[in-house]
Amino acid sequence: MPAFLRPLLIAAAYVLGLSGAHAESIVVSSTTSTEQSGLFGHILPKFESEAGITVKVVALGTGQALDSARRGDADVVFVHDRAAEEKFIAEGHGVGRRDVMYNDFVLVGPKSDPAKVAGGRDIVAALQKIDSTKAPFVSRGDKSGTHAAELRLWKLADVDLEQAKGPWYRDSGSGMGPALNMAASLDAYILADHGTWLSFKNRQDLAILVEGDRRLFNQYGVILVNPERHPHVKRAAGQRFIDWLVSPAGQQAIADYRIGGEQLFFPNANK
Repeated sequence: MPAFLRPLLIAAAYVLGLSGAHAESIVVSSTTSTEQSGLFGHILPKFESEAGITVKVVALGTGQALDSARRGDADVVFVHDRAAEEKFIAEGHGVGRRDVMYNDFVLVGPKSDPAKVAGGRDIVAALQKIDSTKAPFVSRGDKSGTHAAELRLWKLADVDLEQAKGPWYRDSGSGMGPALNMAASLDAYILADHGTWLSFKNRQDLAILVEGDRRLFNQYGVILVNPERHPHVKRAAGQRFIDWLVSPAGQQAIADYRIGGEQLFFPNANK
């Protein structure tokens, strides 16, 4: 190497080392549906490029994501269970919740449709038929937002799961993708978020059988973990991510994410 190049290379390495040392990063505790649908892979490079902040996503069920934030293991939570989110804030663990986007849940099941629910728009009636026929059903069973929605819907259907459960009802205890894989292998019904379903490849004999019921609406919210409760929370960087998500640029990035021409999430921060 020519001697005159060495000082230049040393200076460049020093500058790069400084930039790496001072690069900001935040932890976002979120759901398997936002991760496995591919949404984060689409929007995060845009934010990171603009803000110079690296985002590490820890994808869990909503209940686990909120519990992680309660322990101070995240700077931001981005989840989809409004009642659980409001409880999280009321307990003093989070501040400044904002609506970000929505999609819907769908009832997926085998094309053979042993419970005869295909084509309906009434999710409560469909669950009642599944219960009466004891057709195979896979539940997330993981305290996720999807699991919480499923339990609310069984309650609306006047089905007492503790009494009704049997071999037909399987708790997967897993994220949306693995639960869908289980349903595909068992030819079972499952409640899924529409975004993960659109990105799911291993459909085998499964198809959407019930959709369009207003009770299947699925709202997502974002919350800053309370820095008064957890002083190590990166307040400024976390708030910048939240502000970007609800900004025109962030909302457009969400709207632009499509699979096969279908939009997966619908921004509504400024509804």
